[in-house]
Amino acid sequence: MSAKEPVRATRERGGDLVRIVLDRPKANILDSAMLEAMRPHVAALGGAPRPKLLVFEGAGEHFSFGASVEEHRPESVAAMLRRFHDMFRSVEASGVPTAALVRGRCLGGALELAAFCGRVVCDRSAVLGVPEVRLGVFPPVAAATLRWRVGGARASELILTGRTVGADEAVRIGLADECAEDPEGALAAWFETELAPKSSAALSFAWRASRLALSRAFERDIPELERLYLEDLMRTADAVEGIEAFLEKRSPDWRNR
Repeated sequence: MSAKEPVRATRERGGDLVRIVLDRPKANILDSAMLEAMRPHVAALGGAPRPKLLVFEGAGEHFSFGASVEEHRPESVAAMLRRFHDMFRSVEASGVPTAALVRGRCLGGALELAAFCGRVVCDRSAVLGVPEVRLGVFPPVAAATLRWRVGGARASELILTGRTVGADEAVRIGLADECAEDPEGALAAWFETELAPKSSAALSFAWRASRLALSRAFERDIPELERLYLEDLMRTADAVEGIEAFLEKRSPDWRNR
């Protein structure tokens, strides 16, 4: 029996909406296998006819616990980071508006993915944050783009503290756009009202134009953030200790260097 694919992709509403589901519950970890499985589905978005919306969601109770901590070890982190960041480049290059449907935990790399989307709809169970600092590291994509959603000071506070926020606070600070008892229905209603009646070509150009500053910031900042992460951060004792402590399910013994 072949292994189950880590993602599911469907075209809905006559092809106007593409849904990519992270399909390895309960955690839906964004590891190399899942990123690789997403790649052809994202690549296909640019073909005609172009969809009007790409939706990301997680199977089961949670959106995703985040990127693979195992792959953050020194021997694998460079390849993992570059593969992860290339996924964002591919999504943005598609020219398709994006949305995230968030239930349960949406942490670390998963929050980076959701917050990168143009619309975030969550339910009451949602818990969102970038807790990487608790592992002795930081989230590069959030460092480059989270200010686009919540402002520079708030982005710095979330990255520095690693704290998580619930659904109501996420909406209040702009991390999410809407909280609903039925997030699927809320997103569908928004799509039918705001996007479905419009030209997919017009939407694509409007999307690209509206995100030009964000796209430029991403391309400008990510190479420097990768260098900071790989050449400086990963040479510290505490970055390695934080990752190993998490994997060994123990408290880290920080050496503060």
